[in-house]
Order: sequence, then structure tokens, then C-alpha cells
Amino acid sequence: MNEKPLEGKRLLITGGTGSLGQLLVRRLLTGEMGDPEGIIVFSRDEAKQHQMRLEYLHSAAATDEVIFRNFRQKLRFWIGDVRDIDSVAAVLRGADVVFNAAALKQVPTCEYFPYEAVRTNVGGAENIVRAIEMHRFPVETVVGISTDKACKPVNVMGMTKAIQERVFIQGNMRCPDTRFVCVRYGNVLASRGSVIPLFHFQIRNGGPVTVTTPEMTRFLLSLDQAVDTVFAAVRSGRPGETFVPNVPSARVVDVAAVLIGERPIRTEITGIRPGEKVHEIMVSDEEAPRTVARGNWYAIQAMLPEVASAPSEEPSLDGEFSSADHLLSPEETRQLLAAQKLLVDDVDPLTGELLR
Repeated sequence: MNEKPLEGKRLLITGGTGSLGQLLVRRLLTGEMGDPEGIIVFSRDEAKQHQMRLEYLHSAAATDEVIFRNFRQKLRFWIGDVRDIDSVAAVLRGADVVFNAAALKQVPTCEYFPYEAVRTNVGGAENIVRAIEMHRFPVETVVGISTDKACKPVNVMGMTKAIQERVFIQGNMRCPDTRFVCVRYGNVLASRGSVIPLFHFQIRNGGPVTVTTPEMTRFLLSLDQAVDTVFAAVRSGRPGETFVPNVPSARVVDVAAVLIGERPIRTEITGIRPGEKVHEIMVSDEEAPRTVARGNWYAIQAMLPEVASAPSEEPSLDGEFSSADHLLSPEETRQLLAAQKLLVDDVDPLTGELLR
């Protein structure tokens, strides 16, 4: 296995101003996957790109000279939209490795605007594959960033991400010189739009803390673990595979209780929102027989026989991999959140920002 697979490569990150995209950029700039020739952040939000550029200019130099130097030499920002194939084709020219993090990911938003989710989550993936196919771009690897909601989907966001996975996996047939792999992971702690920043805000304002249902469970992993999953897929993913991290899960009411601590703040049960699941599933019953272990991850083999690798490993799961299984205790949940510095005392009371 090549430990520095991105050495000298030209990298493209669609949706690179999102929570995952920003950390992905930062870690790529450290050189842990090799020293890339260049990195392009591709997104349609000029304000976020400008803010990201300023953050590197004014904060990275004081804390990490390597990241700052590499930012000045290697990082470029490109305004565009994955919905526009001409825009996608223009930025793909010269790319060696593509990370597709562009997405509409808010579950209620996708329910109320389903076709907008289709245009970004499905159409964006198709535009990447089609541009590589039409122009015969020598792209080596495309990593599609998916979600546990794509597994046995019940909401629009999950449905569109499930189709995105299939578009990329089938892309291995249309573009045989490009390796298309996917990663699928659960709730990312403290990512934009996730429940923990909401709980922080509610606690800082005296409550109540709102939980949809007492039975709800979620997988818990950090942004760094999400990026680790992306890197694992780059290092060892075979064409058509979907990488899933083997991470713990917890009850959402336990997460709320840990964050509240001894404060006199009540919890309010509000009911499930449109499109929400009680439990998330990362590997389904149907996928389990073609799922193998790869270190701290599971690799789901492609369904298409023309893409799937020849079976050489025994399946690692007897059934579905659900957030309802192997739940952390309340104390284990507290330890995990404390280790990630996500307790409310780790949040700036004025700005609500995490104190890192």
C-alpha cells in the first residue's frame, strides 16, 4: 500500500468550503498523504471561499507554518457549480484526483425541495462522470462522499445520495481508466447543521434542548474520522467499493443529557422531522454478504458484476450495521464528547464557536 498516494497529484475538491471540505483541505496541506502539486476548492459560494482564504492568511501562519506555506503555493479557489457540466469540465481539466463533497445535505430542506437535491446530489455526480467520459480526462481517482442515509433510504437526501453512489460505481464501466470509489459515514460531530451545535446554542440560551424522540440513535464520528475514511478509500479502495467506518453510536437523549450536565435545563420531545429515521444504517442486510473488513473500515463490494472485484475475502457482517446496535453508555458518550472537546464548556459563550 502506498502511504503517500497523493504525492505530486493535482487535487480537486467539489464543495470544498463545507465542514468536511475545509478539514480535508487542511489535512491535505499537511502532506500526510503526500505533497500534492496543487489543490482546487470548487464551489458556488464566493463568500465562503473568501472567508476560507482569509482564515488561512490570518490564522494558519501563526499555528502551522507548513499549512500556511502550502496554502500560498498550492491552494486555489474556483467558483462553479456541479450542476453545470461545462463548469465541471473546465475545472476537471488537469485534475488527477477528485473528491466530490458538493451536496444538498439538510434532510428537511431536501424534503421540501426534492428536485433541487436531485440536481446537486445526482446531477452533480453524473456531470463529473460524463465530463471525464466525454473529454477523456486522465483522472485517476474519484471519491464520492455519501452518507448513512443512502442505506435503505427513507428521505430525499438519502435517496439522492444512494443514486449518487450508483452513478459513481457504474462510472467505472464508462471510464475504465478512472477508479471510482465511495465513502459512506454517519452523523459527523459538530459539523455544520448537525445536532450538537444546535444543542450548544439551546443550552447557552437556557433551553429547552429539543430531541425528536427518546428512541433515536445516531452513529458518532469526528470530522477527522470522516477524513480518515476518505483517505482509507484513496489508499486501498478498489473500483466500485464503498468504504464505511466502524464507529460507535449513542442515543441522542444521552448526548443531550451529557451536554446539559448539571444545568437546570429541561429536554423537550418534539417529534420526528420530515424524512428522519429513528435509527441509521450504514450497511444493509442486502449489502452484508458483500462487505469485508479493511482495518477500521468496512468495504462494500460493488453490486455490478462487471465492476466488483473477484471475491478473495470472507464477509465480515452477518446482518445490517445499525446505530441501534452496540450503543455507548451515557458515561461512554460523555467520554467520547469530552475527548473531542465538544462539551458546552469547550464552546465560546459569545460566538458559539468551538474552542480548539
